[in-house]
Amino acid sequence: MPESTLQPAAAPADATADSRSGALRARVGGVAGWQAAALVAVALLAVATGIVVWARTRPGFDPYGWLVWGQQTIRLALDTNAAPSWKPLPYLFTVPYAIAGHYQLWLWMITVVATTLAGAVFGGRIAYHLVAAETESRYPPLIAAAFAAVGVMAITNYAHFYLSAQSDPLIVALCLGAVDCHLRKHYRWAYALAILASLGRPEAWPFAGLYAIWAWRAIPSMRWYLAGGVILTALLWFGVPAITSRSAFQAGNAALGSGRALHHNRIFGTIDRFLDLQETPIELAALLSLGLAAWRRDRFTLMFAAAAAGWVLVEVAFSLHGWPGNGRYMFPAAGATAVIAGIAIGRLLTLPPRISKLAGIAGIALVVLTIVALIPPAVTHARDERTDLKAQRLRTKEINQLSGAISRAGGASLIRSCGEPLTRLEYQSIVAWNLRVNVATVGFKYSRAIARRQPIVLITPQTNGWKIQALYQRTPQCRALPH
Repeated sequence: MPESTLQPAAAPADATADSRSGALRARVGGVAGWQAAALVAVALLAVATGIVVWARTRPGFDPYGWLVWGQQTIRLALDTNAAPSWKPLPYLFTVPYAIAGHYQLWLWMITVVATTLAGAVFGGRIAYHLVAAETESRYPPLIAAAFAAVGVMAITNYAHFYLSAQSDPLIVALCLGAVDCHLRKHYRWAYALAILASLGRPEAWPFAGLYAIWAWRAIPSMRWYLAGGVILTALLWFGVPAITSRSAFQAGNAALGSGRALHHNRIFGTIDRFLDLQETPIELAALLSLGLAAWRRDRFTLMFAAAAAGWVLVEVAFSLHGWPGNGRYMFPAAGATAVIAGIAIGRLLTLPPRISKLAGIAGIALVVLTIVALIPPAVTHARDERTDLKAQRLRTKEINQLSGAISRAGGASLIRSCGEPLTRLEYQSIVAWNLRVNVATVGFKYSRAIARRQPIVLITPQTNGWKIQALYQRTPQCRALPH
């Protein structure tokens, strides 16, 4: 695939945009690219820390399981047989974070929120770059960037997922970051981010593979780098579970039979889940953007849209295979849709000098109409997120009470010595993290465990805290526990 097909069409405008970027750097004191990136990263970390402290939420079931992976790896006792299904990406973070003990949880939550915000920045940069290459005015690119960034953050239920430390918003940031790096000719960074996205979702594998094929032909000096990425992806996806579980294919096996899987009309059901991720005005703006891109022969925007559609088609194939096809798995495609819509917003504002005054007025009117049409759903989303946040804060209060209950019962080490811990299924990974054991060690089938009459410890949530009961105990220390 020639490199020209992956670049915006207007080279002279690119040069103009580059000269404006250079002038801007000169005005702010000649800050180097890496210095600006470092400043942005520090700012995002600071904002993310503030959001995590303010939100007072806790991770969901899967993220607690990922935290357990880190804990157990540094203890050389990792067992990935139980849920959640294996994903290498969070593992790369939760293992080093586990060295910080209890602060592992905070480090992971801050990482997810900061990276989510970075995804909005990358989306804005892509829209800005493409629109700035076509106009001398500074405002259309800025408005396009703002629209794209807000559109990324406005994905349906997005706040719930990044405030519960899920990895899906992180994948969005990695995908958009890869596109942004390619636009700016940082090809090694683009590939590195694509590989990281591939470590988080298998949907990214075809795109990382296609990019590797293109780079192998276009940039021979990257070939060892490209091969290393492929090998690393295979080793982390299949090597770790081969050592720590019953099968190297633990991730795929665990995904089969999910309660969220579609059982009928899987093709259109999956597509419908994707369409629910963005509001109709954004999707219409994205379609308009494709029309403008075709008219301008902008192959980059068309290929970007084709990649988003390809992601959805891969998810459809996974649904047909029997995997869940959850909407959140298509967040990267929804993020791309928002960026493509932002590009349309910017280009509509550049119509006056290109066509006629009437066309310019029509473009501005379409922009205003799109933004106004988004206000009612934005208000609805804000109310829904506020309701969800209240529920998550109540859940946080409940989770926080668990550590106190464990301490009052004699501590995690005593409970571990008193037999199999059991809890309700939805709390399995949370209890495992607090007891510092593998998720597979914590049972959830009370009746079967009680019938065996072996030492067990029931850890059950109540309306006013947690109840810890030790049954069939044989040692004085364990018999002293409540029963």
